[in-house]
Amino acid sequence: MSGPILSLRGVTKSYAQGNAFDRLLGRDTRFVALDGISLEVARGDIVGIVGESGSGKSTLANIAVGLTKPTSGDVLLDGEPLSVLMRDHAGPWRRRVQMAFQDSSSALNPRKTVSRCLTETLALRGVPREQRETEALAMLELVGLGAELAPRLPHELSGGQRQRIGLARALAMKPDILIADEPVSSLDVSLQAQVINLLSRLTRELGLTLLFISHDLALVRTLCSRIIVMCKGEIVEQGACLDVLDRPSHPYTQLLIAAVPKGIAGRRKPTSAPSRGHAQDSVG
Repeated sequence: MSGPILSLRGVTKSYAQGNAFDRLLGRDTRFVALDGISLEVARGDIVGIVGESGSGKSTLANIAVGLTKPTSGDVLLDGEPLSVLMRDHAGPWRRRVQMAFQDSSSALNPRKTVSRCLTETLALRGVPREQRETEALAMLELVGLGAELAPRLPHELSGGQRQRIGLARALAMKPDILIADEPVSSLDVSLQAQVINLLSRLTRELGLTLLFISHDLALVRTLCSRIIVMCKGEIVEQGACLDVLDRPSHPYTQLLIAAVPKGIAGRRKPTSAPSRGHAQDSVG
């Protein structure tokens, strides 16, 4: 299918500030988290979204996945608006657009085993009951984990394992688009490399479109083909990842790059980190 798989057209998201007394006196104001965002994401692309805290990255992600409604503007999947696809209990949108959350601990129900977490997701996708356990084990294998983890609870897993369970749960819906919101920020460098390798491999093998939200420009440079730079709810620069990072034109992008202590190329060079298009497949 030609055309972008995901489009945002003039998307704005604002929140009321102040308490009831302020509103009674007409003193309430609005905080604008996104201000007229327009972007297009091509099928199979790996797009990095960067910017400091409060720049609107996570708000954009929540709107794209359908967790938050925009105040104004349109969000489209293959040209169909979110408002239409979300009517049927969000079925088409929820299946095709999934998110891997930043905090793997809070994203998983502490009372549900890994197996139950995955089989419940498979049930939502419509997988017959008799096939769910087998497919759940296949999802564990897909993200580099063994069947021995199936009966475990989240607190019995390492941070890297929980993050991969979160990925497995998102991928169990067989989405077209995966949004990864700071998926490695809480992990140490070796685990970060494992998850980045995994994301790179899965985008190749499954043909996923990936939106990778991160503070880490080195990881974005390693993984992504395109980059979007956000500041105060606006997109200030976007383009081919290497072009933007090597030759930034906007002062804010230049400041972000200058803030990396050892420069983007020298920020981190883990031996197992993937080169874009030639990632290692080890997930440890």
